[in-house]
Amino acid sequence: MPKVRDPDPEYVEFLQAFDPSIKELALAARAAVLKAAPDAGELAYDAYNAVALAFTYSGRLKEAFAHVAAYAGHVNLGFNQGAGLSDPTSRLRGTGKAIRHVRLHRKEDLADAAVQALISAAVVAAVRPAVSGTSSVTVRATTGGKRRPAPRAD
Repeated sequence: MPKVRDPDPEYVEFLQAFDPSIKELALAARAAVLKAAPDAGELAYDAYNAVALAFTYSGRLKEAFAHVAAYAGHVNLGFNQGAGLSDPTSRLRGTGKAIRHVRLHRKEDLADAAVQALISAAVVAAVRPAVSGTSSVTVRATTGGKRRPAPRAD
């Protein structure tokens, strides 16, 4: 099986603000999605309360099929059309019209068969352009008055 491509260095830098365990969990969740969707592009966002990474085949956020959101105390593996995914083990959380997520506590959560099935189903349902290009990473830093803690000085 081919190796998952390295994360964008700017995305990794965004994650430096978090505890190392959160950073590692976010990177593991990223790898789990890219293992199932190696040609997907990534859209990285440094937002006021989280660092988010959306996965899309079109390069458009509105057509993203999954995302990883790192918060100070946890990581969410989200599915942008999760409300329509089969979830027989009731792993998905959320009450919105479309988006659902699984809260990850440790890397081993990603090996769970139910989580793997959700990732696979999201990839199958993903919007794909008629002509696919190469995968890419787009980084979008956001600014604002409220910010999460400054990067850790290790």
